[in-house]
Amino acid sequence: MAGEDLESRGGVVKNRANGSYSSSSYIVDDTETQWTSWLVPMFVVANIAMFIVVMFINNCPHQNSAGFQPKCVAKFLGRFSFQPLKENPLFGPSSSTLEKLGALEWNKVVQRHQGWRLVTCIWLHAGVIHLLANMLSLVFIGIRLEQQFGFVRVGVAYLISGFGGSVLSSLFIRNNISVGASGALFGLLGAMLSELLTNWTIYTNKVAALLTLLIIIIVNLGIGILPHVDNYAHIGGFLTGFLLGFVLMPRPQFGWLEQQNLPSNVHLKSKYKTYQYVLWILSVALLVVGFTVALVMLFKGENGNDHCHWCHYLSCVPTSRWNC
Repeated sequence: MAGEDLESRGGVVKNRANGSYSSSSYIVDDTETQWTSWLVPMFVVANIAMFIVVMFINNCPHQNSAGFQPKCVAKFLGRFSFQPLKENPLFGPSSSTLEKLGALEWNKVVQRHQGWRLVTCIWLHAGVIHLLANMLSLVFIGIRLEQQFGFVRVGVAYLISGFGGSVLSSLFIRNNISVGASGALFGLLGAMLSELLTNWTIYTNKVAALLTLLIIIIVNLGIGILPHVDNYAHIGGFLTGFLLGFVLMPRPQFGWLEQQNLPSNVHLKSKYKTYQYVLWILSVALLVVGFTVALVMLFKGENGNDHCHWCHYLSCVPTSRWNC
């Protein structure tokens, strides 16, 4: 579902809307007990609650009380009614309200030193359609991961991936504001991919699972080249989550748990395979270097487009039907 720009006196919202995600069914040859998923449902509740708060503060009837603007949508909702569709076609608040409550905006992050916006923007959504698309995706992706790896690792992957998406978005987008959890969601997709690769030997139907996951990722990243979608947040979140998957989600070798019951004089094989350790070290190094370089560039006020003249095509490819 591609997002729309929200035009108002407060600026333009670059929505982090995304396509329909789904999680692949992987069959694992191990006996690990599944975790109970509670963090992902809590994230969903938190995002919905935050949207309600935003709409309460937005108070469309009060904004339009002067009578010079089109009427609010769903006026029976009172102060929770939506901005006019010409301003926000996603059934949500004004961009000025989102900006006030923590939307990502380069000028405020860099010039006014409001770095907290790199995190708060993850919890804001441009409208009901935007919110529903992201929360359904979070349920499909996140619950499966949390059941297998627990709330700590999934929570860390979600939050750091969202932050990574915000950083990359800020490096390349200066004239719009951005909101949404899509960077964090793409991070979970990236973690699913690296988790499959690092635990390759213990999966069955691995090729089918890999192809299915790659198709889902390519389709959703492909949607990001449409106008009015913040694909930089998608890409930044995906790359962060992909590296985090190698760090947070390696599984022990098959049969390693059973070895713990063997006599002490029996040689035990390593908990993880050599390539898993190598990927772990490389991923940690890339994450540290990547975040350090990106944050230094961001707070020095550098424009990522000056260092990559073709990167704007990653977020929008102009055609005869639309301009970027």
